[in-house]
Amino acid sequence: MRNFEQGGKLTLKILRFNDDRIGVIKDGNMVVDVSDSISARKAKGPQRVMEEIIEGWRKYRRRFEKILAEQSGVPLESVQLRCPLPRPSKCIAAFSNYIDRPERTADNFPNEYFYKSTDLVGPDGAVELRDIPASVVYQPEAEFAFVIGKTAKNVAENKALDYVFGYVPFFDISTRGMVRRTQFVPKGQDSHGCCGPWIITKDEIPDPHNVNVKSWTNGEPRQNYNTSAMAHKIPNQIAWLTRFVRLNPGDIIATGTFHEGLMPVNSGDTIEIEFANSRAKFAVTGNSPRKEVDWLPGKNQPAPPPGGGMHIV
Repeated sequence: MRNFEQGGKLTLKILRFNDDRIGVIKDGNMVVDVSDSISARKAKGPQRVMEEIIEGWRKYRRRFEKILAEQSGVPLESVQLRCPLPRPSKCIAAFSNYIDRPERTADNFPNEYFYKSTDLVGPDGAVELRDIPASVVYQPEAEFAFVIGKTAKNVAENKALDYVFGYVPFFDISTRGMVRRTQFVPKGQDSHGCCGPWIITKDEIPDPHNVNVKSWTNGEPRQNYNTSAMAHKIPNQIAWLTRFVRLNPGDIIATGTFHEGLMPVNSGDTIEIEFANSRAKFAVTGNSPRKEVDWLPGKNQPAPPPGGGMHIV
């Protein structure tokens, strides 16, 4: 499958691999190394390099397309993929935000967000589930996330998509059942954001509100939904967020989750996510005992364990 064209331009998937090399997918299953087109790459560090590519995309696109035309690359299965954005300045996730039950409408949905840890896990990396007695169950939420392309503050909704660089599959690992005043433990633990396999540049997904998102646990299907069910669309999210915070190139915003299909995850499991022909797999580790509670937010929310959800962690 070749990189197809839209408006005369190649669509590109940008990845990190092996020892902080930068690559582009060619023909669907080959990786072309474009690292040498980036000056002082090692001195800048992996996150700054990705930000520079995003900020200077007009220049880097020309460079990458030239290299793609000249080189065939190496097989995708021969490289070790890394998190495409190893430590963004912000990783923000929308609260719920999908119309996954008949009684829900965009009008009665909160437009709300929380911070995820920027210590993100890349493909074949490991989520750590910690032993937290107050938690009822851990769940991986497969989400459609977008990557900011330029500094954004007080952005008008009708201009908001101009600030998107691309899209990336994202798992929001959730610790369910804790009654707390913040989302720090339920949502903000390190390794509880999984990102990859690569950044899909914006041209490759002309309509981000019509994308199928799927997930699996140990190879068994879990979530399967379309982003058309998003309550607050991406332009509205950007306009809302930039009233309060400045978004920077390379920041990641996860757009929320469709709850149908959510199931427990435990140490020893594997989880996978896919959209737009981009699939990534992550391991699950940790010292948490197995938790198998059937928890579906808004439908089935069991009582916290003895002592309540305010246990000292």
